[in-house]
Amino acid sequence: MVESADVSDRFLWDYRRTIADLLAENHYGAATEYLHKRGVGLYAEAMGAGLPTTGDGLQNKGRVDIPMGEFWVPMPGQGDSREHPTDVREAASAAHIYGKTLAATESFTSMPMVPGWGQPPSYLKPIADRYFAMGVNRIVFHTSDHQPFVDQAHKPGITLGPFGQHYTRNITWAEQAGAWNSYLSRCSYLLQQGLFIGDLAYYYGEGAPITVPFWKKVRPEPPAGYNYDYVNTDVLLNRMSVKDGRLVLPDGMSYRVLVLAEDVDRLTVPALRKIRDLVANGATVVAPKPRRPPSLTGYPASDEEVRAIANDVWGAVDSKSITRHDHGKGKVYWGPSLDEVLAEQKVGPDFHHNRPQIDTSLVWIHRRLGDADVYFVGNQKERAEDVLASFRVDGKEAELWHPDTGAIEPSSYAIENARTTVPLHLDPHGSVFVVFRRAATAPARTLPRRTATVLTTLSGPWSLTFPPNWGAPPQIGLDGLTSWTASADSGVKYFSGTATYTKDVQAPPAWFRPGTKVMLDLGKVKEIAEVSVNGKPLGIFWKAPFQADVTGALKPGANRLQIKVTNLWPNRMIGDQQPSAAKTYTFTDYKPYTKDSPLLESGLLGPVTLSSVTLPW
Repeated sequence: MVESADVSDRFLWDYRRTIADLLAENHYGAATEYLHKRGVGLYAEAMGAGLPTTGDGLQNKGRVDIPMGEFWVPMPGQGDSREHPTDVREAASAAHIYGKTLAATESFTSMPMVPGWGQPPSYLKPIADRYFAMGVNRIVFHTSDHQPFVDQAHKPGITLGPFGQHYTRNITWAEQAGAWNSYLSRCSYLLQQGLFIGDLAYYYGEGAPITVPFWKKVRPEPPAGYNYDYVNTDVLLNRMSVKDGRLVLPDGMSYRVLVLAEDVDRLTVPALRKIRDLVANGATVVAPKPRRPPSLTGYPASDEEVRAIANDVWGAVDSKSITRHDHGKGKVYWGPSLDEVLAEQKVGPDFHHNRPQIDTSLVWIHRRLGDADVYFVGNQKERAEDVLASFRVDGKEAELWHPDTGAIEPSSYAIENARTTVPLHLDPHGSVFVVFRRAATAPARTLPRRTATVLTTLSGPWSLTFPPNWGAPPQIGLDGLTSWTASADSGVKYFSGTATYTKDVQAPPAWFRPGTKVMLDLGKVKEIAEVSVNGKPLGIFWKAPFQADVTGALKPGANRLQIKVTNLWPNRMIGDQQPSAAKTYTFTDYKPYTKDSPLLESGLLGPVTLSSVTLPW
């Protein structure tokens, strides 16, 4: 006990705050400075998720070159651990408020109950999209373990046990991984351009340990359609000012409202003085009236100063009968929702959309590069969605940039009341960048939609060939398309790797009409397909819909269609556990499967169709 319970609490507050400051400066700051002298930058998951030590999360992340968070891969239908989304939000906020371009994540770490080697890129994509929308723009795979063996007998190889994607040259789809990597690269590159657009800056307080809270909801909650960052005391005191009623930072970031959560009601004199000055200079602040300082510094005179400043800035605000007080050029609110405060400021949602289904779920983020506005929008449902999306953009035409293919196309749009509405067709777990970079020449543009007519369904027979030395026969014939796991041949049933479907297709001249293209739809694929027609490669397809434009390769008459399909490692690993297995084909230091583990559906399942698609322009 130091004098009294109150004084003891203040002493402890100062002590913990000192530890947090020392950790930031003498660990993360010192490491960064040491490495800079040697021409090296520093990534760091500073200080880690879940309050692992007495520190200030934003302050620590701000001391390194590339702040990092982490996210993990859950089981189907489940979510990530609650400390990971907030850790990622903290890493992105640190990058934004400290003027750093990159916000990275330890990415796709597997929970111990998630089956090893069991997640194709189509499973990982909506997880990546969710965290891209939180501000991540550099993916760091967890893990890519060193593989000392270079022969075929030691696959899938060395791991970090149950943790990680084991993303190495030994995964079955290593040769096809470029398509997935390209998707992540395109998203990352665009999300590294310009500045993040957020309307709200949440000040999370001064105490230690402190981090973006994962154990509770923040109140007032950020309203739908508005994005936000968290800020800390260092940024509040040393980097934040007011210009034209906006809270601005030296690197160009700006916010419309500073928000203090309901439990941030104790402020030190320096923090409260700064908030007073921000309001006086025109800022809008939503915050409870501070009660007293948490620190011993200046005690007891500091208590009187806090009360005096609070009475001056908040006036008679009591959150019930009086919810707003004007001070200088700015104003303070407490009681109204953030929706109401923003509406009073005439600030509409940055993004909103209709809901074709009751559980329609989209994620989004907005960045601005000069005069260009760039929005990333992702569908979190495993079904296609047709939505009307409204953007807080005026006077610009809309384009769609597709990160899976790199294609750019014009979009329909309508401009009204300083907003632009864009119809979006999103594939199952689909995503797109909606880009506004050119002045609109008309208030609306309506483009004809593509229409498709099925030309034929490619039924059996199919030839299916397998690579040597992996237990499967060289070739089998198929009357229809079924999972490899349904085969009576154990070599096919337990096969893992890439097998090739071949079929000859007759194309009538009537299929080839001006203003149309011929699309191949593979239907259901487990997991990745490579398509070639008449020996011409047409790409790698790793997510639904598995569709290839075959117009430039298909010709009237006879054609040779080849579809290489790659599945995952578990089936072969399960096959090696069978009592009847005369030979095993896999090697690993981590064995998550038994002879009774369920097999993964594999192969080309179809139906495979060819369609004529009319071009809209």
